[in-house]
Amino acid sequence: MNITRIKYKDYSDAKLLVSYRANLDKKIIGELYKRYGHLVMGTCLNYLKNKNDAEDIVMEIFMGLGDKIIKHEIKYFKSWLFILSKNSCLMLLRKKKIKASELNEEIVAHEEELEEKELKEIQLNQLEIAINDLDPPQDEAIKLFYIQQMSYKEVSEKLNLTLNKVKSAIQNGKRNLKIKLKEHDLFKSA
Repeated sequence: MNITRIKYKDYSDAKLLVSYRANLDKKIIGELYKRYGHLVMGTCLNYLKNKNDAEDIVMEIFMGLGDKIIKHEIKYFKSWLFILSKNSCLMLLRKKKIKASELNEEIVAHEEELEEKELKEIQLNQLEIAINDLDPPQDEAIKLFYIQQMSYKEVSEKLNLTLNKVKSAIQNGKRNLKIKLKEHDLFKSA
């Protein structure tokens, strides 16, 4: 009997989670480990400052990942996995009775810097998703104008639109982005 091998490496994270919930295939956990094991290890090393403890936590996280995938609704796997890793490290530190007051200012500042970087990464991820959800030509006009920093005229030529249509697409795209980002609490109006 010839069983066709499923190529999980081509699946998106979301598709992997759906597939895992459907058939509980441990190879999916292996694929998630291949994708994110090094990131989880880096996070754990940053918090624990001990390679052996970090390796133990990484193994615990991935060994228990299947149960957590079934129990939790996960929208953004990478962000969720970072939070899971961070919380696992903090729980280990508490178990070892390392109190926050014992942490020196340098470690606290480093943790805050890491959290800020991760938050920015999550926000940029969600911004990219929100831009991709815009209708044409708003999506392309926003990317060209803000990300590639083209002028209105260059965007007009690239998209083969009049200047007024480009300005309108950018204005409407900004408004729609603001709405989408408010839904994710990423845009705070002053």
